[in-house]
This record gives sequence, structure tokens and C-alpha cells, in this order.
Amino acid sequence: MGEAPKAKKALITGITGQDGSYLTEFLLKKNYEVHGIIRRSSNFNTQRLDHIYIDPHNTQARMKLHYGDLTDASSLRKWVDAICPDEVYNLAAQSHVGVSFENPDYTADVVAKGALSLLEAVRIHIENTGRQVKYYQAGSSEMYGATPPPQNENTPFHPRSPYAVSKLAAHWYSVNYREAYGMFACNGILFNHESPRRGENFVTRKITRAVGRIKIGLQKKLYLGNLKASRDWGFAGDYVEAMWLMVQQDKPDDYVVATDDSHTVEEFLKEAFGYVGLDWKDHVLIDPRYFRPAEVDNLRGDSSKARKLLGWAPKVGFKQLVAMMVDSDLELAKREKVLVDAGYIDSQQQP
Repeated sequence: MGEAPKAKKALITGITGQDGSYLTEFLLKKNYEVHGIIRRSSNFNTQRLDHIYIDPHNTQARMKLHYGDLTDASSLRKWVDAICPDEVYNLAAQSHVGVSFENPDYTADVVAKGALSLLEAVRIHIENTGRQVKYYQAGSSEMYGATPPPQNENTPFHPRSPYAVSKLAAHWYSVNYREAYGMFACNGILFNHESPRRGENFVTRKITRAVGRIKIGLQKKLYLGNLKASRDWGFAGDYVEAMWLMVQQDKPDDYVVATDDSHTVEEFLKEAFGYVGLDWKDHVLIDPRYFRPAEVDNLRGDSSKARKLLGWAPKVGFKQLVAMMVDSDLELAKREKVLVDAGYIDSQQQP
């Protein structure tokens, strides 16, 4: 009998984020050995991975974390050479659009230059070893910005934030390395994708977190900005499968990943508050501070290419996604209420 095929190795930047955690779960189920690059912090930021974490001293551990940073090119080269990955997924970013207006330099350093540094690390590794390494770059629907929907792979880009401009640079760096060096570098242009693991400063999670707290009596009001902005919202757990499918193709290419349907923030509010029997109008106030210097009015994808060539389709619809997130945040609010009642945290403390 021959030896069992060796497990593939994947290197993920942004492994501690929403997408990184879902992709790690997905790859572990496919028997990958998963390596993640994490930034050094005085606080543990691996909560999204805790349920699949195994002590690295355990020889059975198939997920391993390494300290590095997209702003530190030397650390990227070191880990690519040490790990010898078969697939590299660049998911790390300063990914908050609003924050990118306040921290444009940092956003560009991480999102744009970071992608370039990682591509160069992979290119040099391939050149020195002769190995094939496949590279996935996480793009964003924000790159389309002011361009009217529906948006597909042939739609002109018109970014409207430092984040979107930086993502667009990363996108074109990947295309350039594919064309200049023959690298397998593909771009996934992912439209908004959410989950119970979404960061609490993103509008969808901000809404569902507030719904849970308001329903339980821990919060009275929710402050938001532009309620007319329309987005194509899908489930992050579905979208990581599309990332993997892109990397399994014989030739690298770029794909839009979306539900092909869009809803306004107001519709999301109505669905989320209505799910627990509340009227959003009784609880939501508009705060001008949350309006952006340049708004993106309407993003709605056309993912027909991914559906045809990758055989991918989203499984979770809009209402199901909202219900999933509200259910999770309702349970979180109930646990929080126990701590408030016991006097461990202040009832006025906002998440």
C-alpha cells in the first residue's frame, strides 16, 4: 500500500477575523494543515478561533499561529519560506470603511502595500524553490463605489474611500504579478458578507447587537448614519467556500462573489427589530458623525461567472442571515444581563 497523500498547507493572513475563522474551519474539514499569521497584541484576539484551537505542543494540531504583520515584509518572507504553503489566502486588512478616512496612511500600508509585500514574498519563494504556490487576494465590492449596480468582473471601478482605493491597489498588484510572473494569483471580489462573528463596529452587527440588548432591557437607543445605503449582504460561511474554489481552478482568474440581491440599512433594521417583535423607529436615532465624506449608495453583485465556472451559490438568504445574527446576539445579551444583575458590569456600558 502506498503512503496517504500529504495534507495541503494553507497560510492565512487575517486568520483571527470573521472570514479567517470560517475559512480555517472549512480547510480543517478538508484535512488541510492551516497556518495563520497574527499580530502581537497585549490582549488575546483569537476568540473566533478558540473553539478549534489545539495546543501546538499536541502533535495532532493542524492549526498553528505565528506572529507577523503585513506591514513587516521580512516577517512575511520568513513565514512563507518556513511554512512552504501550497495556498496563501490574504484576508488581513484594516477593513472598516469609516475608519479608513481617519487612518488613511495605516489603511494603505496594511491593505495595499501589505498585499504587495506578501505577493513578493510568495514570488521569491517560488523562484528559489520551484514550488507552485497559489495566492488568493481578498477584494471588496467597495472598489466599485459610485459605479451603478449590478457590478460584475467587467464593471469599471470607482472607489470612494481610502479603504476601497487600497483594496483596488491590492487587486491590481495581484493581476500584475499574475501577468508579469505567471503566478497563480486570483482576486475574489466579495460583496458584503456578515455573520455572528462580524465585528461589532460594522453596521449589521451593530444593529443585531443593539436588538439583543434593547430586547433584554440593557440599551434604549441605537445611533446610525445613512439608512438609505443599499448593500448585497450574504453569509461569510458561504463565501469562504468560493475563495477555496477559486484556488482549486487550473488557471487563476477574478470572480465576483455575491447574492445578487440588495437591501437598504433601513430594510435590515426592519427585519432585525421585527424578528423580536420591536419597531425600529422607536429605537433608532440618526447621528451625522456616522455619515461618510463620500457615500457609496448602492452595491449589488452579479456573480453569474462564479456560479457558472466555480459551481458556487450562496446557501443562506437575507432573512435567514438576519435571524442567525439576532439569535446569536440575543443569547449574548442574556449572558450580559446575568453579569449586570450580579453587579459585575455597568448596565449603561455600551458594547
